[in-house]
Amino acid sequence: MSTDTTASVSTHILDTSIGRPAEGVAIALAARAGSDAEWTALGGSATDADGRCKDLPALPEGTTHVRLDFETEAYFSTQHSAKKQAEAQQDAPRVRDSGAFFPEVAITFAVTPGEHYHVPLLLNPFGYSVYRGS
Repeated sequence: MSTDTTASVSTHILDTSIGRPAEGVAIALAARAGSDAEWTALGGSATDADGRCKDLPALPEGTTHVRLDFETEAYFSTQHSAKKQAEAQQDAPRVRDSGAFFPEVAITFAVTPGEHYHVPLLLNPFGYSVYRGS
């Protein structure tokens, strides 16, 4: 929850290759106070069955930049076995056996105290997109 002196962050992931939420993706949260400051790891969580990560740590006062690190390689190697992928995408090309093209996705964005930032990740084995949601 944001306050007058802090911002807050939430996220969710939709696996667009199968049209379903991405469950079990590990997410790490880091923050810094200023463009030249060092990143401080704040902790992390993982997405639930609805692809949502509802328990990210609170941001410290003075945070100006946030980084979300999504561990996508493990998700694609465990959640997208060749059989499951083939069932989900009968007409689509198979995912490479060697894992995800993007083994991790790091999203960095600026924040303002008092604001809430919902940053959804639209993910597939060969691309991704993010935006500021509501």
